[in-house]
Amino acid sequence: MGSLPEEGVGDTRKVAANAVRFARMMTSASGPSPGRSKAERSVPTTVQTTAAKAVPTTTFAAFAQRADYSLLDCLQADPQATVDGHDHQPRQVFSGHYVPVTPTPLPAPELVAHSRTLFHELGLSEALAHDDQFRRLFSGDISAATQPMRPFGWATGYALSIYGSEYIQQCPFGTGNGYGDGRAISVFEGIFNGRRWEMQLKGGGPTPYCRGADGRAVLRSSVREFLAQEFMHALGVPTSRSLTLYGSGSEIVRRPWYSPNSRSLDPDILVNNPAAITTRVAPSFLRVGQLELFARRVRSAAHPEARNELRMIVAHLIARNYRQEMDPALDFSDQVVELAALFRARLTSLVANWIRVGYCQGNFNSDNCAAGGYTLDYGPFGFCELFDPRFQPWTGGGEHFSFFNQPAAAEANFQMFWASLRHLLEGNTDAMARLDQIREGFAGAMQQEIEAMWARKLGLSRYDATLVNELLELMVLSKVDYTIFFRRLSDIPEQLSALKESFYRPSSEQLDGQWMHWLQRWRDQVTSSGDPRETSAAMKHVNPAITWREWLIAPAYEQAAQGEFRLVKELQEVFRHPYDELSPELQATFDRLKPREFFNAGGVSHYSCSS
Repeated sequence: MGSLPEEGVGDTRKVAANAVRFARMMTSASGPSPGRSKAERSVPTTVQTTAAKAVPTTTFAAFAQRADYSLLDCLQADPQATVDGHDHQPRQVFSGHYVPVTPTPLPAPELVAHSRTLFHELGLSEALAHDDQFRRLFSGDISAATQPMRPFGWATGYALSIYGSEYIQQCPFGTGNGYGDGRAISVFEGIFNGRRWEMQLKGGGPTPYCRGADGRAVLRSSVREFLAQEFMHALGVPTSRSLTLYGSGSEIVRRPWYSPNSRSLDPDILVNNPAAITTRVAPSFLRVGQLELFARRVRSAAHPEARNELRMIVAHLIARNYRQEMDPALDFSDQVVELAALFRARLTSLVANWIRVGYCQGNFNSDNCAAGGYTLDYGPFGFCELFDPRFQPWTGGGEHFSFFNQPAAAEANFQMFWASLRHLLEGNTDAMARLDQIREGFAGAMQQEIEAMWARKLGLSRYDATLVNELLELMVLSKVDYTIFFRRLSDIPEQLSALKESFYRPSSEQLDGQWMHWLQRWRDQVTSSGDPRETSAAMKHVNPAITWREWLIAPAYEQAAQGEFRLVKELQEVFRHPYDELSPELQATFDRLKPREFFNAGGVSHYSCSS
């Protein structure tokens, strides 16, 4: 295919050496009145009930009966908040865990898509997506709420740390008290089929944390997040989920973006895009940054209730996300230590899964790190096509949030999580020592997860560092497509020709010789440790047949802006089964290398955070 446009790859030999360096780094470092105090109460995360599973929810009235607001009932509202939730101007929030806020309805909302998979899991009839009250609620009109639902939503504040360094500059007041959910408003929490879920509008309008912005999301970014969450779920990666996506037929918002055929690094024009609201669903939306916010207030003695507020948010995190794995009879200090161990296990497994499927979060700050240990906040994310350990789709992200540096970024977030918990163990030297030991073991735990991930991707019975590092270097030298390469390798080929289908550049005779030497050694290990057919099948459950390719997503959101949603729905269907063998028709579209015209293309190969 001739010479390939360089896309941040630079000198190939240097990058190949960096691939090994990154690999070694990954495995060696690694409704109440506002202000009213609440007593802690048990928060069931699951409810054993056969009736809930047997009876589908077919009406909005039945949906409303699922309501159970543990966050509003267990935590404290900002004492300066309004009771009715009409609180949409930027201001400082000095205390409390949440601010009651009413979302701003989308005018002329139109259903773009809903997740059949999630509707089924929640026991919701798909007809609800077209129900008038359901549409009103999830397009921002909370006046549709009926008893026992609350007539307002809620937004939360959190702190920001970037790679382990605390920041307050992003707060418009320079204090950190105005940073949080600027356009995300939770509107429902309830029990569905025995499990607790929270439903949050992204693009639901301004909150006190909006920092002067309009609180809206554009249809472009909303389509991306809606599709990506369900794709990641289908890939087997823990994630927030997508319920519905509504676009406005009349509200247009203006954002910086890229002109057609732009090669600019940063957006070079302002474009109009329909406003949209996507509803994301998760067991909770508690973030590492939330614990940090309350820990900072403890450290600075911001107010008399600071330590109690930190204890309450940690207890709520345990109740919402970890209760099933933790003995409730444990003393609270022991629960805090166990929380750190459980979160470490989830976070290291999550990041290993990201690398397994080629996902780069792009902006892995502590405020984008779910304390429940799943993927959250799909902003400037991307999936690696041409393999580069330094792959980073976000123009503002830098190498510290690049593809292979995500284990180190995760450790920086865990550092902030650990530091926040330490405030609750002051005076308990035994518990503090155990907590510190968990922190010190993060790199080792991350190393184990990464090594196990590479072993699974390669069908090996045990991790082989030499084999993996040599492979990564060869992948860089040949400029392979990350997904296509590992899927072809899953067939356990005898000849190099099958793997060359994933190469973006022609291979030299010398490089072919290196590949054949590696391939033979790898095959010897694979074939000597079990039935190759079983190994191949197992590899195909680890290495997907398709990936997210931005140049295939862009036409879907571009057409959606014109009122045509067919491509969005087609991508939904394809993304539901990413490990299945592809039909010839799907193979022609999804199983191919990135066309050269999309290399270095603004909005496709890279993008800003504007959305």
